[in-house]
Amino acid sequence: MTETKLDVREIPPAQRHPKIHQAFDELESGDTLVIVNDHEPKPLFYEMQAEVPAFDAENYATERRGPTEFVAKFPKK
Repeated sequence: MTETKLDVREIPPAQRHPKIHQAFDELESGDTLVIVNDHEPKPLFYEMQAEVPAFDAENYATERRGPTEFVAKFPKK
């Protein structure tokens, strides 16, 4: 089980979700994609929960580390 970190704060907003989905798709089962974002990624959580069967929503976690730094873990089943 490995973690892949992706800091999306410098990526234009319209390109973030496609890049995140691509990185998630490249993970192996049991791996986790760790996203660093400038806001809480609740919309992305709901999108993944609804559209990505391999997303392990029960083990999703998010942490606010500063006013513009949120770290979220998206585990893959």
